[in-house]
Amino acid sequence: MAKTPKTSRLSGFPEWLPAERLVEQHVIDEFREVAELHGFSGIETRAVEPLEQLLRKGEIDKEVYVLRRLHAEDSDGGGDDSGADPSRTLGLHFDLTVPLARYVLEHQNDLTFPLRRFQIQKVWRGERPQDGRFREFYQADLDVVGQDTLPGHIEAEVAVVMAEILDRLPLPSVTIHANTRRLSEGFFRSLGLEDHPAVLRILDKLPKLGADTVREQLISEAGASAEQAQACLDFAAIRTRDSSFAQRVRDLGGSGEMVEEGIAELTAVMERVEASVPGVILADLSIARGLDYYTGTVFETFVAGHEGLGSVCSGGRYDSLASDNRHTYPGVGLSIGLSRLVSRMLSAGLARPSRAVPTCVLVSVTDEDSRQVSEAVARDLRARGISCEVAPTAAKFGKQIRYADRRGIPFVWFPGTEGEADEVKDIRSGEQSPAASSTWEPPAQDRTVRILAADADADADADADADADADAG
Repeated sequence: MAKTPKTSRLSGFPEWLPAERLVEQHVIDEFREVAELHGFSGIETRAVEPLEQLLRKGEIDKEVYVLRRLHAEDSDGGGDDSGADPSRTLGLHFDLTVPLARYVLEHQNDLTFPLRRFQIQKVWRGERPQDGRFREFYQADLDVVGQDTLPGHIEAEVAVVMAEILDRLPLPSVTIHANTRRLSEGFFRSLGLEDHPAVLRILDKLPKLGADTVREQLISEAGASAEQAQACLDFAAIRTRDSSFAQRVRDLGGSGEMVEEGIAELTAVMERVEASVPGVILADLSIARGLDYYTGTVFETFVAGHEGLGSVCSGGRYDSLASDNRHTYPGVGLSIGLSRLVSRMLSAGLARPSRAVPTCVLVSVTDEDSRQVSEAVARDLRARGISCEVAPTAAKFGKQIRYADRRGIPFVWFPGTEGEADEVKDIRSGEQSPAASSTWEPPAQDRTVRILAADADADADADADADADADAG
């Protein structure tokens, strides 16, 4: 027999163990359920796009994986596998926005606008792997796309949906930070700084470089005076839970039509989100990332105690997702780096499954001649939605119980013999009682796998202590 070659892990390509995959699947399921509650339809696009389409975002060109056949000769007319012609070479998509733009243009005659779409799919980026950053990962997007026009209230609506999704997950408190391009650009212009893209680019470095270095760069690279640079830093320091940011902007010298329009836009978003999901929204005028792309409100989301992870959900309004000779397609979207978030949930112990496998019941086998009896029990249980499996061998019952214990299965079923009733055993407590496969129900907390938050163990211990005190009393 040929030896199996030794394998080594590929950095940046996560492979979760079954119990970890249950956590990831929970996040996917919650995202889908909330999105559908708000009327969003799920789509899936192909994994590849023409390279020239992917390279339109120039800053990503070094991270795109190119798709080629092992033999580069183009014998079937399906594309230039040599990579010499970007118009015919295919690359794996690195986000879900480029595919969405193409999808909208190709299917515009079959879609109803505004399009309410969610998409959970793997993407690929050839960047250096590090904590929370992968080369292959799930991304989860939520977008509303209009045809020619899109009402402003959609910006708040999408933020509300994302807040509800994140609120369902076993995470510490989450805060959505919001800013709007019109407010930032209007403020910089009112100071006399016309190169607002440069100012935004430099302010975006604040978390990494600090105020002193950013002040120097505003002066040397954006042409700001010392007073203007300080005003920009004071502007970026504004963070409020309500509309009081508006007066602070005016007090710093912000004035003019664009500033007032920006204040009105951000205030409307703040009020709508606060009314739906209290305590989650924060006006944060330091947000600059993406404001050269986004045309309206921009969002970044942070998890309390895990700010070093960076924004776990970001996005905003863009007025030119796609266009053709007839229409433009504005949109509002938010995106979660799902694998990145799950990675932190697992590594920080923020979430764990109540058991490692879906199986609730292991149906034991008395002997191989009676395996069909066990299989009939399993069919009854599954017909009522109870996950079960039949023991792989008719070993001694002790071994079958140990097998269930290793798998994390809480119950073992013993089919009755010679007219005796079936019995089911909770192998955690040792309690065993008669049961019928047509009527038996496990405790509600055991019927399906539950994803427990970090403090679930403490809550369980507290409940156990309370029960013990009650017994003692």
